[in-house]
Amino acid sequence: MKKKKNYIGWWIAGLVVLAGAAVWFFGFVKKDKPAQVLTATAFMGTITQSVTATGSLQPVDTVAVGTQESGTIAKVYVDFNSVVKKGQLLAELDKSLLNASVAQFEGSLAAAQSQVVFEKANFERQQLLYNTGAISKADYETAEYQYQAAEGSVNSIASQLRGARQNLAYASIYSPIDGTVLSRAISAGQTVAASFSTPTLFIIARDLTKMQVQAAVDEADIGNVTNGQNVTFTVDAFPNNVFEGIVQDVRLNPTTSSNVVTYTTIIAAPNQDKKLKPGMTANISIFTQVDSGVMLIPAKALKFSPDPSLAKNYKVVENPEAAHIRTTARLDTIGLAGEVVKKNSNKGRRAAIWIRSGDSLVQKVIRTGLNDDTNVEVVSGLSGDETIVVGTQAAGTAPAATTTATSPFMPRRGGSSTTKKPAAN
Repeated sequence: MKKKKNYIGWWIAGLVVLAGAAVWFFGFVKKDKPAQVLTATAFMGTITQSVTATGSLQPVDTVAVGTQESGTIAKVYVDFNSVVKKGQLLAELDKSLLNASVAQFEGSLAAAQSQVVFEKANFERQQLLYNTGAISKADYETAEYQYQAAEGSVNSIASQLRGARQNLAYASIYSPIDGTVLSRAISAGQTVAASFSTPTLFIIARDLTKMQVQAAVDEADIGNVTNGQNVTFTVDAFPNNVFEGIVQDVRLNPTTSSNVVTYTTIIAAPNQDKKLKPGMTANISIFTQVDSGVMLIPAKALKFSPDPSLAKNYKVVENPEAAHIRTTARLDTIGLAGEVVKKNSNKGRRAAIWIRSGDSLVQKVIRTGLNDDTNVEVVSGLSGDETIVVGTQAAGTAPAATTTATSPFMPRRGGSSTTKKPAAN
């Protein structure tokens, strides 16, 4: 009897465990819900192809002001950032030795001129005596030689005096242009030596309202860069400001660093508010191609591939033509035969996307143009009213907030409207 009661107890305990497991399974374990697709529609807008690089801001024209005379700096009249005019006195050297040299040559010139007067009078007397036969021809020629030598001495000393006065003038350093002093390399009391090379005392920028960016563009990108292309750039000092410029020149002299070949590209950048400072590092985007009023789709559509779980809710219809198409995250603009894709042309690189049609997911082959990693230009193969699949999400979950990303490198065009990307469905 006791053994029978033990069996009943075991049965009751087992039923309690099974009941608890059932409650836990049906009450707490969530069942996997079928995934749903996220969709978007094509829209009309502007897309660009750009080349990125870094560069340094520099004034358009700078002049290094030096001195041709050695000596000690006596006075400095300007400092960093001083605005100067052409002909303005910037600094002066100690002129004591130069003044003494001028005075010395002035005295020598006066003595030489007196000697000329004396030799001239002596020559005229000797000439009268020679004409009357009172002296020999040798005495006459000696007097003539001394007179001519005295005149030559005057010319020589006068030339030395002009040089001494010019050296004295060089002791005053004047500004050769209107501009702003960027650099001052001297102070009062400092000695400068101009024996072998002219020392640089000041660097003056002609006009800081006109700046230029010297950008280093990689050799792989330089083939698409030409004069006149629009440029936008940012600087670390003003991260929220986007500055504009124009490609002015592509220099043919290459620079090689760590086996990387770059070409210096000059970009003209207006600086009316003088926010841009010389030496700032600029992050540049050169717009090599801009297509406006074209059909665009989200770039995520090219990377979407149906998950097997979608077969529960959708009928997946593959396109046989898409079997040989290699979809990538970034497509170039070269056609199958090597032609460059042009706006509204039938050429372009083929890509496969998925269209939701009712309860079916239909694969479709299109031809694409420019790709900026956010949107892709559709050259052909899409009518514009199809519902494009861009991703998946679990049923019952709120879709992630979709915002329209505005690239800081997009050119601003006066009078044009901005087409916003529709939110994913």
